[in-house]
Amino acid sequence: MAASAKTLLVGPGQAYSKPCAAIAAASAGDTIQVDAAGSYAGDVCAWSTSGLTIRGVNGRPHIAAAGNNAQGKAIWVIAGDNTTIDNVELSGCTVPDGNGAGIRQEGHGLTLLDSYIHDNQDGILAGDLSGSTIDIEYTEFFNNGAGDGQTHNVYINHVDTLIFKYNWSHHAVIGHLLKSRARQNIVMYNRLTGEAGGTESYEASFPSGGLTYFIGNIVEQPATTDNSAMLDYLSEPATANANNQLFVINNTFVNDLGHGTFMQIGSATTVPVVATNNIFYGGGTLGTQASTVFTSNYSGGSPMFANPANYDYRLLAGSPAIDQGANPGSGAGLALTPTQEYVQPASGMPRPVQGRLDIGAYEFYDTIFANGFEAN
Repeated sequence: MAASAKTLLVGPGQAYSKPCAAIAAASAGDTIQVDAAGSYAGDVCAWSTSGLTIRGVNGRPHIAAAGNNAQGKAIWVIAGDNTTIDNVELSGCTVPDGNGAGIRQEGHGLTLLDSYIHDNQDGILAGDLSGSTIDIEYTEFFNNGAGDGQTHNVYINHVDTLIFKYNWSHHAVIGHLLKSRARQNIVMYNRLTGEAGGTESYEASFPSGGLTYFIGNIVEQPATTDNSAMLDYLSEPATANANNQLFVINNTFVNDLGHGTFMQIGSATTVPVVATNNIFYGGGTLGTQASTVFTSNYSGGSPMFANPANYDYRLLAGSPAIDQGANPGSGAGLALTPTQEYVQPASGMPRPVQGRLDIGAYEFYDTIFANGFEAN
């Protein structure tokens, strides 16, 4: 396949004027390069060709639904396996049943990188499919949701593994910022924030449980939230996965609502949640599971954030979270110590090593305004 793979060019003066024309002409393993200079409004399609890579070049190409949809489902309906989508913008999909998505994933295996998915009824909607891994990184999800509470920025059904790293999901319309029923969830170094005026429900929801690693994330609940719980786990036991272990390590939770629940844990699991080195700030119940193992967390007064009004939750000198973390060890075979930090917007950097591990998603270091924020 690799020897015969082609690169198809899309844009002004190229062989294909629209992405969907190139997708229709592509063979398994081909790469489609989409020039951001083109106009692609209304260019929607479905495909079953496997191994395609669709990559934006010379900027980020924007495919707006403009009133169109593929199969009554999405801008792109992907039935092929092992697809890579890199550096695209997808927006504005609405369909009569209320589930119009930027991407409807129906094949095995999807890698979504460096993209912007916004103002759809669902950002990405992936169906049940054993043997499938979905990897989403460096991507922003904004203002997706039909307002019915059943549509979300990100909604992944029963697949084998969800990898979700370095993403910014915010301002979902009533629905969740992240919802996954995957058998394994690796959710690390993201910004999941409702922010001013946000109406999202859960910031992160794993209603079917699953082996879940929730590490190094920034999680903020606004005063205007539609649901007072922030992290939801195993709330739908009838759909439960076989392995229900939850590791909540070195996250920064900020509850601007001032009450509610940081970790809402369903009673169907008897496995104690492991919660280590987290900041829980803003008031509320830390967790609903009596057997949760809490180690070296902080839930007192101000953690001394750099600029909380701007959702900058790095630590200032003198913070009570500095050098107070414990070694989280490993969980179900995976090392739990965070090695990266989220950088705004939708990026990351290595977590500095400076003294003992700090509590929360950020390690204090002297050049605090060097990683993606500016000093006021």
